[in-house]
Amino acid sequence: MAKPNKKGPTKTVEIYCAGCKTQLYKYRKGGKGALVKCFKERIVKDFTSQEGVCPHCEQTFARDTLIRGTPALKMIGGKVTMK
Repeated sequence: MAKPNKKGPTKTVEIYCAGCKTQLYKYRKGGKGALVKCFKERIVKDFTSQEGVCPHCEQTFARDTLIRGTPALKMIGGKVTMK
């Protein structure tokens, strides 16, 4: 399988916790679909202290995984929103 494009898309989205609306990441997202995964190399700014856990409400919103051989965070459905 092919690895994701290193440079990645130029469009950035802000990812928020669905429960407390705290900003979690600024992320370079490709496409217009739902947010299913975040490749770690595309995260522009990280506002979390512990990976996959909201710093404000301590809710787990993502799991650490490998997708196509690249480190990524697999989002748990309904735990995050994006703008």
